[in-house]
Amino acid sequence: MDIVADLARFRVQGSALIHPVILSGGSGTRLWPLSRAAYPKQLLPLMSERTMLQETALRGLSDVGFAAPVVICNDEHRFLIDEQLRQVSVVPQQVILEPVARNTGPAVAVAALWLIARDPDALLLVQPSDHVIGSVARFHEAVARGAGAAQAGKLVTFGIKPDRPDTGYGYIQIGAAVDGADGVFVVDRFVEKPDRPTAERFVESDVFSWNSGIFLLSARHFLEDLGRLNPGMLAACERAVHSGVEDLGFFRLDASALAQAPSLSIDRAVMEHTDRAAVVPVDMAWSDLGSWRALQELGDHDADGNVVHGDVMLDRVRNSYIRTDGKLVAAIDLDDVVVVCTDDAVLVAQAGSAAEVSGIVERLRRSNRPEPIQHATTHRPWGYYRTVDAGDRFQVKRIMVKPGAKLSLQMHFHRAEHWVVVQGTAMVQRGDERTLVRENESIYIPIGTEHRLENPGKLPLHLIEVQSGPYLGEDDIVRIADNYGRT
Repeated sequence: MDIVADLARFRVQGSALIHPVILSGGSGTRLWPLSRAAYPKQLLPLMSERTMLQETALRGLSDVGFAAPVVICNDEHRFLIDEQLRQVSVVPQQVILEPVARNTGPAVAVAALWLIARDPDALLLVQPSDHVIGSVARFHEAVARGAGAAQAGKLVTFGIKPDRPDTGYGYIQIGAAVDGADGVFVVDRFVEKPDRPTAERFVESDVFSWNSGIFLLSARHFLEDLGRLNPGMLAACERAVHSGVEDLGFFRLDASALAQAPSLSIDRAVMEHTDRAAVVPVDMAWSDLGSWRALQELGDHDADGNVVHGDVMLDRVRNSYIRTDGKLVAAIDLDDVVVVCTDDAVLVAQAGSAAEVSGIVERLRRSNRPEPIQHATTHRPWGYYRTVDAGDRFQVKRIMVKPGAKLSLQMHFHRAEHWVVVQGTAMVQRGDERTLVRENESIYIPIGTEHRLENPGKLPLHLIEVQSGPYLGEDDIVRIADNYGRT
């Protein structure tokens, strides 16, 4: 199949434009400790040098005239997503911010509402931001097969040919062929994650596919069905979009309106109940990267069946996944285990039990521990900071400020700060003074003094910050002015 020609032919014959919609609201708890709520798996480079979000955005079919993507994301991740898209030269149509998480049903609904106001014939190609598609060419072929059916009113999903009886996926039972749409079939039913014997029967029957969570939908027909099947969700999403506001180039949905939308997946809200559901079976080396086992299966194995990342030394270790982001990990005489080491946490588990890490994450949350939320390195719109030491009445951080970026104008009631520039040049506002601080120079910020840190140069600014005082929490920041709307 000539993919580009087929998609171009569809664009000439039909009026609908395909708009990739990237869902980036998950927290990826099953890949803890690498994935954290403030920096989840879709923002990590798990399978290549690019992050999962970047890989998803780059398969957006722009080479055949498709629209730029629309991204739906957690409000907290907006600047990280904006920067990651910029790094791969992807300019989105819009980044829509969810001030509260309401699952994929409302996320797709607000994308459809936003797009239909600009393109009444819009088709949405809905993709999670954290999936692997090994064969993008086959994915494009499947989109080309489903496009005509979607424009005609079918709500198209993509079914993955199962290669094992996996109980972690939902299943789709494939029905009769759709008239006039080669390779597109009616969905007989959706089945939630089955038990092992049921999954084995499904795979043996050859009429079931895994539910990929990828959809090709006419905005108009999807919203029609949503209004019929879940009018409360549609009404709440309409209010959230209508009362939404532009904010620093992002579109922020109205929080109170969105909170009224039922928290349901698109499957539960529409697909399991509509008579328009259709499926395009496709074998495209797909994975949702939902567990450490999935990463192990997709990784490059050594002669003993191990997948290794980072500074690792092994002796008599077999069939294991060992990953470290910094510290040396040495392992001896192990089989079928997962070991993941970050700066502030280590996970050790039998490979078959590693998916249960979400329970550990929930226990950490209940204990108000920071490890489920933040890494030791905390990313901000202007750069990042990293705590390197802390004790009674003091804390030491390493700070990086991007070229041209500046922190908020702020003050602290309980701490003083001493900044030592180790690379680059800093412009420091301290009270009414503005001082240029160069490499190997330092400056002191007394308690209660308004101050601001800026990088006026073309290279990253690195400095060491020493905080001292009776209270050193991040909530002791009074922002007076801020380029990122955080006052």
